[in-house]
Amino acid sequence: MVKRKREARAAEENKNEIIIPAVVSSDEPPAKQTKWVNKQRVLVFSSRGVSYRLRHLMNDVRTMMPHSKSDTKMNRKDQLFVVNELCEMKNCNKCIYFEMKKKQDMYVWFSNVPRGPSAKFLLENVHTMMELKMTGNCLKGSRPLLSFDKKFDSSAHWSLLKELFVQIFSTPNHHPKSQPFIDRVLSFSIMDNRIWVRNYQILAEDGSLAEIGPRFVMNLVRIFDGSFGGATLYQNPHYVSPNQQRQILRKQVAKKYINRVESKKSLLSRRKDFDQTYKLDPTDDVFLTIKPEDATGPAKNTFYRNS
Repeated sequence: MVKRKREARAAEENKNEIIIPAVVSSDEPPAKQTKWVNKQRVLVFSSRGVSYRLRHLMNDVRTMMPHSKSDTKMNRKDQLFVVNELCEMKNCNKCIYFEMKKKQDMYVWFSNVPRGPSAKFLLENVHTMMELKMTGNCLKGSRPLLSFDKKFDSSAHWSLLKELFVQIFSTPNHHPKSQPFIDRVLSFSIMDNRIWVRNYQILAEDGSLAEIGPRFVMNLVRIFDGSFGGATLYQNPHYVSPNQQRQILRKQVAKKYINRVESKKSLLSRRKDFDQTYKLDPTDDVFLTIKPEDATGPAKNTFYRNS
């Protein structure tokens, strides 16, 4: 009886209480909408056998692009279409591929994977960040302003390259590895049928710039329809391969040597024809008076025969 009375009293007290639901810490917060819409990823890597200068340039490009990914060096015996498979495995839709030939010629590929287009350039006048040692300094991972020359709108192939560079070098907005600052300018200029690339830091609001590197010049070789191959959309008529340049230099050096040998032969032939500057008369020495004891050479023998 006593137990029943206690239970009934506890039930009446519970009816009068206001039950407040407790906040459980394990409740999941509402899902947030991501702002990272442009998910461009660029694969930056090289082939085996590259020089230290090209390797440092590749590392500088990776530093400038927070949306880039790296991979191991590719074997030089592999075909270029293998790069498309590597980009697919790395979940990248753009690629910058550095390769070196004959341990002295540096090339770079820019490609839109997997459908193309792609462009091949010869690298010239390469200077890295550590080599320049400029006074400028910018925040790592900051988003750049891309500056293009007016000549990029003059013809179709330059416009195509401009769009390709915009998609590759522009850091996507709200990228996880990027910083919400714009404190540098990446400049692309066309001069002497080449693309000159410079990287500047914005020092103040008045627009003053300071170069921070790297700097390099790209000489266009060819533009392909596909990624690392396909039909040729444009071929640079002003391009001269490094092999042809070295061949021209060797011919110039050989021409100098041939001219020198020919001039020497002509000089020897002229000397044989004119051994004496003027003709001598054998009777000119008839009246020379020389003592027999002072005579030397042929004259001495003459005196002995006469005596």
